Amino acid sequence: SGTGVGFACKHAVLTFNFQQSAAMSTLLINEPKYAWLKELGLSEDNDGVYNGTWGGKGEVITSYCPANNEPIARVRQATMAEYEETVQKCREAWKVWADIPAPKRGEIVRQIGDALRKKIKVLGSLVSLEMGKIYVEGVGEVQEYVDVCDYAVGLSRMIGGPVLPSERPGHALIEMWNPVGLVGIITAFNFPVAVYGWNNAIALICGNVCLWKGAPTTPLTSVAVTKIVAEVLEQNNLPGAICSMTCGGADIGTAMSKDERVDLVSFTGSTHVGKMVAMTVQERFGRNLLELGGNNAIIASTLYGPLHTQQAVDQYLAAINQAKQQGGTVVCGGKVMDRPGNYVEPTIITGLPHDAPIVHTETFVPILYVLKFKTEEEAFAWNNEVKQGLSSSIFTKDMGRVFRWLGPKGSDCGIVNVNIPTSGAEIGGAFGGEKHTGGGRESGSDSWKQYMRRSTCTINYSKDLPLAQGIKFE
Repeated sequence: SGTGVGFACKHAVLTFNFQQSAAMSTLLINEPKYAWLKELGLSEDNDGVYNGTWGGKGEVITSYCPANNEPIARVRQATMAEYEETVQKCREAWKVWADIPAPKRGEIVRQIGDALRKKIKVLGSLVSLEMGKIYVEGVGEVQEYVDVCDYAVGLSRMIGGPVLPSERPGHALIEMWNPVGLVGIITAFNFPVAVYGWNNAIALICGNVCLWKGAPTTPLTSVAVTKIVAEVLEQNNLPGAICSMTCGGADIGTAMSKDERVDLVSFTGSTHVGKMVAMTVQERFGRNLLELGGNNAIIASTLYGPLHTQQAVDQYLAAINQAKQQGGTVVCGGKVMDRPGNYVEPTIITGLPHDAPIVHTETFVPILYVLKFKTEEEAFAWNNEVKQGLSSSIFTKDMGRVFRWLGPKGSDCGIVNVNIPTSGAEIGGAFGGEKHTGGGRESGSDSWKQYMRRSTCTINYSKDLPLAQGIKFE
């Protein structure tokens, strides 16, 4: 889960004409060491709209590398007119996609997974360069998309409802599942590939088409992924609008949330923005799938990259100051590193009470608050008193404690671990959290149901017309 994308983004937006490339000759994409970016189809100036054809007539944003704050390349975002055109093309593409049998849709998703495999290292490098996470985690993100594609292929032959026993002779009761239609996917900067991937692959095999708005600070990743997917669709003579993309900011996110033609809005981002999305979508009785903030009870990490933006560095310093004001002591770290990029020291803070406001605040920075507890019940209660409910973990060899932790009086999070960190989740289980994390579930288990609508169908194959509950009108 992430913070602050979808409706608003404070990332600097610079406007250029494509003819001004000479003024930006220092773009990283032009340096020999970054020539691999062109293997992904990227250039100095990139179109930020795809709906079967590429375009982009809106503002031009420059993507920066968090490791040195140098510009990588530029992307021209969507205008509202292009958004409108894209939604119309999505709806037309759905008419084709929905008629394709689910197992054959699964075959297309399999090909998408294979195409990603071929570019896994170079795409992982782009995630590292643009988002800031270390290379192995960037590759891991792409691998997660690949894994979900593999999972979705099998799922395409399994989705569906039961045939239920009817109380009436000569009747069959069937639960039918059909696609919702158009799924709008709004993703955050912290997982610019994986979150789109697990939404996209599952939504596709269910018979939906997708419209993606990635984070404004990771537009190159959105473009590169879309180019890979678009090539697969083109090779199969399918409408490119099945997997559309509109790069943009608050205007596009707001439009998707308000648009009744977008049947499901899957939003990943901050709790604050998630509330806005939920209320906007609910006003039109639409569906939403929310993956919001997560304030993990245990965070284990030994390797990490720079923070994503200068704004995140400011949040890091502000959180440390607040912790000190609330009684905390910095025992390790606490400083911005004196080097290019958005690097800060991993920080450990002790001495805070469990209910200190800063302890309950999700901050997307490497700060660990260490709390001392006396009893198991106290520790469990502290875990559950925060508003977020994404992931939690305990370390113990006490089997009784393990099952109490997993039980009704244990952790109230969507992901409840034992003897492993809170980061990283296998794709076979449903991913998501409770409370202010939004309640949505993506990826594994039965999360496919979020992308479909259910109908209960009663079929009378007898010569009589009996009513349910034995009702007779005499």
